[in-house]
This record gives sequence, C-alpha cells and structure tokens, in this order.
Amino acid sequence: MFGSRYLVDEQTRVLPFWHSMINKYLTLLSNMFCNLNLTDMETCYKVFRTDLLKSIPIRSDRFGFEPEITMKAAKRKLRIYEVPISYHGRTYEEGKKIGWKDGVKALGVILHFWLIDDLYVEPYGRAFLNNLTGTPQYLSWLARVLRPHLGDTVLELGAGIGNIAGRLMGRRLQYVAAEKDPLYLHALRNRFLRTPNVSVLQLDPDRPEDFENAGGPFDTVLCVNVLEYAADPGTVIESAARVLNPGGCIIVLAPQSPALFGSLDRTLGHRRRFSRGELRALLDKHDFAVQRIYQLNKIGTPGWWLYGKVLRRKHISKVMLKIFDKTVWFWRRVDSLMPWPGLSLIVVAKRE
Repeated sequence: MFGSRYLVDEQTRVLPFWHSMINKYLTLLSNMFCNLNLTDMETCYKVFRTDLLKSIPIRSDRFGFEPEITMKAAKRKLRIYEVPISYHGRTYEEGKKIGWKDGVKALGVILHFWLIDDLYVEPYGRAFLNNLTGTPQYLSWLARVLRPHLGDTVLELGAGIGNIAGRLMGRRLQYVAAEKDPLYLHALRNRFLRTPNVSVLQLDPDRPEDFENAGGPFDTVLCVNVLEYAADPGTVIESAARVLNPGGCIIVLAPQSPALFGSLDRTLGHRRRFSRGELRALLDKHDFAVQRIYQLNKIGTPGWWLYGKVLRRKHISKVMLKIFDKTVWFWRRVDSLMPWPGLSLIVVAKRE
C-alpha cells in the first residue's frame, strides 16, 4: 500500500513549485522503468506484509530507499494500491532535508535497480533461481519450447513466483500453479487473483499425499527445476503419474551434466544434476515413454563451468545475466549449432 500526497481530497498546504515538479518527474521516470502508474513514488507512507518486506534486500539509505523499494516491488509482481494521505509539508526552515543531490541519487537508483535484479535477501535455493533465470527473454525462449507439448489441463509443480505460468496459462482450460513455499504462494495468489482459469495450490512435490488434493486428472504435469531439489526424484515422478490422464504427458526440465556440479549448484540448493541417460531411465522406470529430448542453453554451459567449477563462485554477476538476457534472441538461434551439451535438459514423456 502506497500513500499519495497528490490524491488527497481535502485542503492541503501549498508546496514549493520546483520541489513538487522534481518529485513528479522522479515518479514519472520510476513509472517508465518499472511499468507502474504511481502518482507519488517518493512518499514515505508505505505498508507491506512483514514477511514480504523482510524478504526484500534494502541497499539504499536516505531518499534512495523510495525508488529502490518501488522497483523491487514491481519486479516481484507485488499487488500495489495507492490511497490518499493527509500531508502537511514542511519548509526548509521547518526542517525539510531533501536537496537536488538526493534527486540525482534517486535517478541513479532507478537506473541501477532497473538493470540489476537484486530481489531476495541472502537468496536461498529456488529464490536465488528466480534471480538467476527470472530474465524475460530467457523465460520466453523456455516457454516457446514448452508450449507445443501442453494439453488443455496443466499442473505445474514448483511454480515459484509464476514466471512460467504467466507465459503458458493462456487458452488453457485449467492451469494449476502448485508451490510449497509460503512466500511464493503469496506471490502467485497476487499475480493470478483475477485469472479465472488459473488456481493456486499449496503442494510439496516430496509429499505424495499432497497430490491427493491436486484435482485433475491433468493432460500435462510440468516439472521445471523441481527434480534437482527433490529428496527422491522417483517419488515425484510416481506422484505425478497418478494425477495424469491415460496418455498424458510429463514435461521435465532439469540441469544437465553431473560433471558440472559445483559451487553454484550448492548455492541454489541442488542435490544433483542429471545425465540424459539417468533422466530417461528414471522416466522409463515409472512407465513413461520418452517422446522428445531437448538440450537448452548451450551458451550457458561454459559460464557455469567457469563460475562453479573453476572460480568456485557462489553467484553469477547480475550484469552478466542481464547481458545474457538481452542477447538471448541470438543465442536461441544458434543453440543447436554448438557442439557441447546444453546447461539444461527438457524431456517430454508420455504416460503408458
């Protein structure tokens, strides 16, 4: 909830012209970069759910806090409302602190956090994964590969904050976004609040009993970045099979090449990476017939090896991720020409 000094219906104290214009100009710039329609970005009146606010890292002090939290709330897809506030502005003689330098700093903060996705405190597991792969062009590439294999009814396991669901839900008769993390469940319910064909479900893929409440049966179970975290991937596959229609499909995306397992995987909370043969054998064991296998993101393999195995870094530079995302249009066109394995495997398998 954001307060606004410019939505007030009652009488207000007249403010200095240039101060008001700079305030509105910064709000306009913030709106342009974060795609919101706020009337007062620099207001200090902001109300958050405690668990959400604690999950957002704050890097700025003074007046840089306002554009930073606004940009991060926009990127996290939080549902924002504005309400009028009662405001009695001060003059500089009365103690006003903001100056032109703060305006310049605020502009720098807007640009910085537009470029850099710094959305979670001390990212843990799949929260870090949203920083890592929550890049729009990469996600659109992934959705382009997945979309032709989806049926009319879809259960997505580990839906996260809805990056995949938001791209695949269209024209589905029923799309169930399932997640176990309370923070992500809140984000999903916000995002799909008024989307009639999308329902949000609390489901832990490691708990077979949770699948009893999943509904269905479904034409497709989507399992993107789930098996590498599972205590027993076979149990997840078996549970997914129970909620599929006869002849239904499971689509699995998982990290490829056990030899690449390193510090980045440990930071993400991965328990494993898969070889092509291992993933096929896992699906065969649970009566799935593999239809198609894709290798995705070959350009990411050398970088993952360098950062995770050679340099033993825990994070990949956010600037490098942004550069990668802006050049995805090129990499997806030449992906099949590269001779080494892709960073990820996508397997489409039909329930026999």
